[in-house]
Amino acid sequence: MAGHSKWKNIQNRKGAQDAKRGKIFQKMSKEIFVAAKAGGPDIESNAALRLAIEKSKSANVPNDVIKRAIDKATGAGADENYEEVIYEGYGPGGVAVLVYCLTDNRNRTAPNIRVAFNKNGGSLGESGSVGYMFERKGRLFIERTDDTDEDTVMMAALEAGADDITSTEEGFEIVTQPSDFLTVKEALEAEGIVFISAEIEMVPSMYTELNGDNLEKFERMIDMLEDDDDVQDVYHNAAE
Repeated sequence: MAGHSKWKNIQNRKGAQDAKRGKIFQKMSKEIFVAAKAGGPDIESNAALRLAIEKSKSANVPNDVIKRAIDKATGAGADENYEEVIYEGYGPGGVAVLVYCLTDNRNRTAPNIRVAFNKNGGSLGESGSVGYMFERKGRLFIERTDDTDEDTVMMAALEAGADDITSTEEGFEIVTQPSDFLTVKEALEAEGIVFISAEIEMVPSMYTELNGDNLEKFERMIDMLEDDDDVQDVYHNAAE
């Protein structure tokens, strides 16, 4: 997997998120709502809420939107219920795909996910059919600039508990265990380091190359999935 393509894809994804800002805010609000309802509004004692807020801030969700979601979860909207549903399947060319949803109606969500796969040369599989190819990890990307001090990045990340650091011409990729993600992120922020991406993700152990018609179908399928209001995250093992 080429490092240059990886960085380009991160920048392209950020651009796509900006174009769908309203939908991103809606999805992040739902994630905050679920976390606050399950564990309460205190971010010190509710790690899931803290992560959801950090994720929202990285997507430039305004503080008032975050506050409304928390207030709704602990007030007038507390009777709403969402459940997490994970769909697994194969896209065109045999790409493994995981789709994380928060839904209040599986009978609406499941057909929409199936259509996105079927219309683009993919197929849904059973639970566990592709999940074994992925591992939950924290990943932080730092763009290299004239002000970036490599030693500072390396030392701060390692001392805070990072598992691995990859340095390229474009910047740094830092990998952590999910439990260490916020500690590493905060240690780097204390050094004045800014991230272009910092999330806990499902990271594949192997990758599948796509090209031509399969690549076009795959990109259409991802667009359809990410455009669905019930879909929170889509992970795949297409080579970047």
